[in-house]
Amino acid sequence: MSLEVIIVGAGIAGLCTAIALREAGHSVFEKSQFLGEAGAALLLSPNGARVLSHLNFSFTNAQANEMTCWEVLNGMTFEVIEQSHLHNAEEVYGAKIFTVHRSDLHNEFIRLALQKVDGEKDIELFLGSGVKSADTEKGVVELQNGDRHKADLIIGADGIHSVVKGAVVGQAVEPRFSGVNAFRFLIPTSMLEEDEKYMEMLKVKGKGSSIFVDVSETEVGRHLVWYDCHSGAVQNFVGIHKGSTESPAETEISGLKARMMVEFEHFHPNIAHIISVAPEVTDWPLYIHEPLPTWNRGKVLLIGDAAHPMLPFGGQGANQAIEDAGALGALLSHMSSVEDLPKRLALFDKVRRLRASRVQILSTVRLGREKDVEDEVRKYTDYPGQSVPTTFHERNVHDLGFDVYEQCRMLCRNETEM
Repeated sequence: MSLEVIIVGAGIAGLCTAIALREAGHSVFEKSQFLGEAGAALLLSPNGARVLSHLNFSFTNAQANEMTCWEVLNGMTFEVIEQSHLHNAEEVYGAKIFTVHRSDLHNEFIRLALQKVDGEKDIELFLGSGVKSADTEKGVVELQNGDRHKADLIIGADGIHSVVKGAVVGQAVEPRFSGVNAFRFLIPTSMLEEDEKYMEMLKVKGKGSSIFVDVSETEVGRHLVWYDCHSGAVQNFVGIHKGSTESPAETEISGLKARMMVEFEHFHPNIAHIISVAPEVTDWPLYIHEPLPTWNRGKVLLIGDAAHPMLPFGGQGANQAIEDAGALGALLSHMSSVEDLPKRLALFDKVRRLRASRVQILSTVRLGREKDVEDEVRKYTDYPGQSVPTTFHERNVHDLGFDVYEQCRMLCRNETEM
C-alpha cells in the first residue's frame, strides 16, 4: 500500500523527501509563487551525497564541484591551522564531497520531483499555498485561503519559522538570534582570472572549503569561508562576524561592502582586496534554537530546519535535511498497512533526532573548536558512554561517515528480531 503524504515546504528538505517517498502520493504546499532557493552555495558532504546518489540525483546537472580539501587557515598570515585531505573521501566516508550552488541543487530536485516515473504516483506541487495550521490528530492542513487537505502523514519542512512546528511541540518555538551575522557575496571566476592578488591566494588554498579565521578571538569570531561552485564558474564567500538582528534598509545595501571591509580590515590585505571587488555584498543575521524534545506528534512530523536549524559551521544544514529524506524513504516505503506508521515514525526518531541534535550543537562552533561544546553534545548521545567529537577529525568521522541507510537497516533488523 502507499501512504498519502502532505509535505509543507518545497525547499531542500521538502523536495528531497518527496523524491525519496516517490511511491507514495504527495501534495507539496509551498507558500512562495516560485520554486527557488535563496542564498549562495553549500557543501554536499558524503553523508548527504550518498542519499542523493540513491535518489538518482545528477551531480553533473547540478554543476557540483568535487572538493578534495577542507582547511582552516590564519586569516592574517594564511598559515594552516587545521587541514583535512579528502582525495579519498569515497573510500573513507563512502561518498565524495562536493560544493554546489543552492539554486543548482534546487533545480535538480525540481527536475527529479516533476519527472514521470512508471508505476509511481506523481508529486503534486501547489505554489502560493501558505499553510495556516496543521491538525496532528486528524492529519489535516488548513491553507491560508481556507482550503483543507487530509493525509495519512503531514511532513513539516517549512523552515526555521515553521507554522507546523507549534502543533508538534505544543507551544510556540521562537528561534533565537545566534549573535553572529553572515556577509555573503559571489564573484564570477572570469572577473578574477587576471587578478594578481586572487592568483596569490589560490597558491595557499586547497581545492575545496577554506576558512580564514581570526585567531585572536576565543569565541566564534570573524572568519571568511571560501569555495567555488557552479562548475568552478563562481567563487562563493561567506564572512561570519558578530552582528545584530537588524536587516539593512534598502538604502544601506550599497554600504555593506564598506562595513565588511571594516570588519575584516585586520585580515591579510589580499582578503580586503577580494572584498573590494565583490559585485554586491549582503548581510544576514543567523538564527537557531535548542534541540527539540520531539519531532513527531500524531500524524505530523518535522524535518529539516523546522526540526533542527543549523548554523553554517561544519556545512551540515542541507546534509542533515537530506539525511531526513533518506531515512523517511528507507523506513516508510513498502509499508503493508497505514497502521504501521506510528512504529515507523518511532524508528525514524531513533535514527535521526539525537544524531541531528549533536550535529546541530556542533554547528555552533567552527571546525577545530569541537571541545568547546563537548558537554552539551554529550546530552544527546544514542547510548551511555558513546564517544562524541572533540577534534576536527572526529567531527568529520561523526558527520561525514554516517550511513543513514545502514542505520535504518540495522534498526529494522533489530525490530524484527525483538
